[in-house]
Amino acid sequence: MRSFLQVTALLVIVLVIVLVTVLFVNTFRLTSHQLTNVPPAAPIVVPDSAIQRLARAIQIPTVSFTEYTLTDTTQFDKFLSYIQTAYPLIHQRLKRETFTQYSLLYEWKGRNPALKPVMLMAHYDVVPVIQGTQGMWKRPPFAGIMEGGYLYGRGTLDDKMGMMGLLESVEYLLRSNFQPERTLLLAFGQDEETSGHGAQAIAAALKQRGVSLEYILDEGGVIKTDGVSGIKKPVALIGISEKGYLSLELTAVGKGGHSSMPPEQTSIGMVAEAVSKLEHHPFPARLDGGINHMLSYLASEVPFGQRLILANQWLFSPLIEHQLAQTKSSNASIRTTTAPTIFKAGAKDNVLPIDAVATVNFRLLPGDTVDGVVERVKEVIENDSITVSILGKGNDPVALADPDSPVFQKIHQTIKSVFPNVVVAPYVMLGATDSKFYAGLTTATYRFSPIPLNDTETQGIHGTNERINIKDYLTSIRFYVALIRNSQK
Repeated sequence: MRSFLQVTALLVIVLVIVLVTVLFVNTFRLTSHQLTNVPPAAPIVVPDSAIQRLARAIQIPTVSFTEYTLTDTTQFDKFLSYIQTAYPLIHQRLKRETFTQYSLLYEWKGRNPALKPVMLMAHYDVVPVIQGTQGMWKRPPFAGIMEGGYLYGRGTLDDKMGMMGLLESVEYLLRSNFQPERTLLLAFGQDEETSGHGAQAIAAALKQRGVSLEYILDEGGVIKTDGVSGIKKPVALIGISEKGYLSLELTAVGKGGHSSMPPEQTSIGMVAEAVSKLEHHPFPARLDGGINHMLSYLASEVPFGQRLILANQWLFSPLIEHQLAQTKSSNASIRTTTAPTIFKAGAKDNVLPIDAVATVNFRLLPGDTVDGVVERVKEVIENDSITVSILGKGNDPVALADPDSPVFQKIHQTIKSVFPNVVVAPYVMLGATDSKFYAGLTTATYRFSPIPLNDTETQGIHGTNERINIKDYLTSIRFYVALIRNSQK
């Protein structure tokens, strides 16, 4: 017996030594994904009038509403007339097409037709100012006022800065007599914040023409100035995918009647129970939905203890998932999320409603599907009396773009050439962009806005006191100029 225990103890020690050795070997074998010795982007002289043009764009309230009849299209007409005047060389030398009346596609022909075109995207519609918050703005949301080094207004971050920055960069290159080898397409949507009909129309036209793109860059990740846990440097996040979208209606129908004689469970009770089950049975956490690529990129940049864990996800994935689940944003990056958003039932306090309807919104992690989510919802609520139906149109997540592709490295290199002190990492966007409609044109779709923001500043997107640092906007123009130049090979 003693000999058996000694052998067992020895075996355990050997296994521990082997395990520790594997952990350390994996950790020390890690190589950095960060590009080094990247030469700085060529300096450019951006005229002061560039920020004045952005301010003027902010003053035109191109607000898109889900209910289209509320949209003031005269503002869109005014905006299109304005940019035609503001960027004369673009409108003299580039081909411009209009789709669904207000979405734009510009084509700058390259000298080498054998090279696939590049598409750079943005949108110029903005969300409404939240009702009742107008008085909370430091400066009126559509006044385009500059103060303290910032330009205030709806659209300064999402996403007139992107569209105007691209127009500024192309106008600059035209003034410099730059001629691209590769054709450049600029696609600007008018209803990204609602339906994306404009982008869908452009995508359909390009598909019909047989266009195949080298890559697409749309709005998305930013330079997170307050970093990521364990990393003191700013982190530039490049979206390699975005989550899918699905809203389901859960409907229960009862007999109704007087509230003095309620049944054992009312229609409200059935739907409430179903919603409660969904909230208490979230979708399982997964690291293979895109965050694994982010963790791999960041692993070499964190202190040794974190590095050891990230280098050995095969062992520590439960620990990593548990840690990521502690905050709303990181929890959303590892699972399909469940969010009840609307509940409709009843009209009088003493009358039992016949039907009750709850709307539940899901943001699908890459790897999940609309059909799979619907099936799982039915399994979780376990009530055949509840009808589960899709509200509007759901869409599956966009396939992950390769974070190690030459295109990604080109974007990575451009970021480093303009922002040399950042750490670059891929990530999956929690929201949605127009780029999803172009999925059939390329497998290389990325999402990045060259603007440094901290968590507080990020809340200005769709929120109160949206603003952009004037210097950062001018730097974004330098980024776009460098990217266009770097995309010619």
